[in-house]
Amino acid sequence: MYHPYLDSILVIFAYMTLWFLIATAKKDNSIIDIAWGLGFVVVAWWQHIFYPHPHSFVLTLMVSLWGIRLGAYLFSRNWNTEEDWRYQEMRKNWGNNVLLNAYVRVFLLQGFLMYLISLVLQQQPANLVAPWQWSSIVGIVIFGIGFCWESIADYQLQQFKANPTNEGKFMTDGLWQYSRHPNYFGEILIWWGIYLYTIPYGTWYIFIISPIVITFFLLKVSGIPFLKRKQEKNSKYQAYVAEVPNAIIPKLW
Repeated sequence: MYHPYLDSILVIFAYMTLWFLIATAKKDNSIIDIAWGLGFVVVAWWQHIFYPHPHSFVLTLMVSLWGIRLGAYLFSRNWNTEEDWRYQEMRKNWGNNVLLNAYVRVFLLQGFLMYLISLVLQQQPANLVAPWQWSSIVGIVIFGIGFCWESIADYQLQQFKANPTNEGKFMTDGLWQYSRHPNYFGEILIWWGIYLYTIPYGTWYIFIISPIVITFFLLKVSGIPFLKRKQEKNSKYQAYVAEVPNAIIPKLW
């Protein structure tokens, strides 16, 4: 391993293969959700240890704060539960080819996405002694807002679901009264904050791909669309959408 970008490919490949083996033994492909955030922590620390630069420690701490919190939250929520409905549906559609499809279309595919999004963590600054700029400070602030927003939203939802009387209901309290996906809003802020922090590196025009990819997938692929597809015929969901019309950006007034 001699190059930060090539290293990350091999690290992510090995990481996702390990989680695939765990998922196969557990018969639960949805544990990929637990692996997701922690994978970025692995990449960030690998880069910081083997390719350190003056800005990498703060960047690694930011990613670790987000990834470990998210991984711990999803572990506590999902580890001892049945496979998520999305992956159960996939398993039924794949028939006798579950293992190959799960490995390629779940673990390796998400590994590829992890690589694209983590490019912002892998870049080596064009100017290693570049001073902190306004974008660095703004990036940390936006990251902090996003981290708090996502953490609070997850905690509020966890408490809501822990109450048996809320079975089949949609949460409209706390941050969830301002948008239907405050956790996704926080995640989007987190990655734009990380990107802004790295602008002084000198390669911002390339690595803007990282926040764009995560934003696109949450909005158009794996985030909001899944819930819409699951609940599209649910009259309670339609009433919920009418009550909380904003999907991502919170309506605070």
